[in-house]
Amino acid sequence: MRLALILALVAPPALADIVVAARTIRANSIIGPADVSATPGDAGGFLADPAEAIGQESRVTLYAGRPVRPGDIGPPALIERNQIVTLHFVTDGLSISTDARALDRAGSGDRLRVMNLSSRTTVIGEVAEDGSVHVGPGGPQ
Repeated sequence: MRLALILALVAPPALADIVVAARTIRANSIIGPADVSATPGDAGGFLADPAEAIGQESRVTLYAGRPVRPGDIGPPALIERNQIVTLHFVTDGLSISTDARALDRAGSGDRLRVMNLSSRTTVIGEVAEDGSVHVGPGGPQ
């Protein structure tokens, strides 16, 4: 009797559509419409709409039939590791630009570690849509 009451009170997990990989997708690959599909499943922590994944880049290998998490994908990389980029610092009337070396891969809006080639100092900045990196309070323009 108690077991039946407990089972009646425990709600089953909410089922909704989740995005799964239709085939194995290698890391750093752009996801196309044929690469993902929606299937019923437990929606906790997974993408719900395939449109959210299409056009994004896989950050890790996505295996066929497994759900896709938001952290598994991101914007396509604009900057490759060891690429020379323009580093901008902008604040109240002061603007400084210099060359820097990217220490990782990154896409628009990602935070990226770069090494200033003049001072050999490592800083973290935000990647702008044009592929430059912005540090300081000015942010990407």
